[in-house]
Amino acid sequence: MAASSSDPKESPSNNPGLHTELDDATKGYFLQQTMFRVKDPKVSLDFYSRVLGMSLLKRLDFPDMKFSLYFLGYENTASAPSDPTERTVWTFGQKATLELTHNWGTESDPEFKGYHNGNSEPRGFGHIGITVDDTYKACERFERLGVEFVQRPDDGKMTGIAFIKDPDGYWIEIFDLKTIGGVASAAA
Repeated sequence: MAASSSDPKESPSNNPGLHTELDDATKGYFLQQTMFRVKDPKVSLDFYSRVLGMSLLKRLDFPDMKFSLYFLGYENTASAPSDPTERTVWTFGQKATLELTHNWGTESDPEFKGYHNGNSEPRGFGHIGITVDDTYKACERFERLGVEFVQRPDDGKMTGIAFIKDPDGYWIEIFDLKTIGGVASAAA
């Protein structure tokens, strides 16, 4: 089927390879987590909880393999089960969480250079996105908190969105629902 200019950009005719009849086996699938490796969990937990308002949903330690996992998100942890196994299952049932992986010792290793953030050569992973109430107010707060910016809301061609960096250099896109439609309309 040939693409038509009257078809929406999301239509199969404009997206070769897109399947519209999904396999019944995939019903119930959802994106549960994105994982970042972090140098120092103390610094990263401070950033994601204090600066971005996330809660720690679950921590898992693997002493034999010398690493810890920290699952963060915007869920109300008051609804989380107190039993450790049930809390793990609850955590893995939440959508769009962030998993921070800490390989023990990196925080105090002077030779440790950090992790690749995907935004320098060779490029790969780019960023995660956080919806805020007001991009400009959020960025004013980030500025006061000393957060490093990649792009402020009025920089570049895509105004109304911003990009900040976490302590490990991973990029985070910041946008609000009042302006994202206008920002994206140029691509529509």
